[in-house]
Amino acid sequence: MGKTDELKTEWKSTRYDNPRGIWLGYPGLCKGCGLCIHKCPTKVIVWSEELGVYGTPRVKPNMEGCIVCGMCQMVCPDCAIRIEKKPV
Repeated sequence: MGKTDELKTEWKSTRYDNPRGIWLGYPGLCKGCGLCIHKCPTKVIVWSEELGVYGTPRVKPNMEGCIVCGMCQMVCPDCAIRIEKKPV
């Protein structure tokens, strides 16, 4: 794998779905600060076993309890989370 392929891999999102919406995490942007974990009103965001681009743990949601409120997206200083609500 060349350098170009490695960079493309880092910018792919990790997708999680539930009936309310989609949670997209971008490992190439996440520095593992944990603000999203701290601010999540339902406490469904946890540390992942996988490491991010800075060698720190990434985060992942438990979509079963996620209300897709977007708080994690709002507090992420690196824009590493994107929330898409599904139409009702």
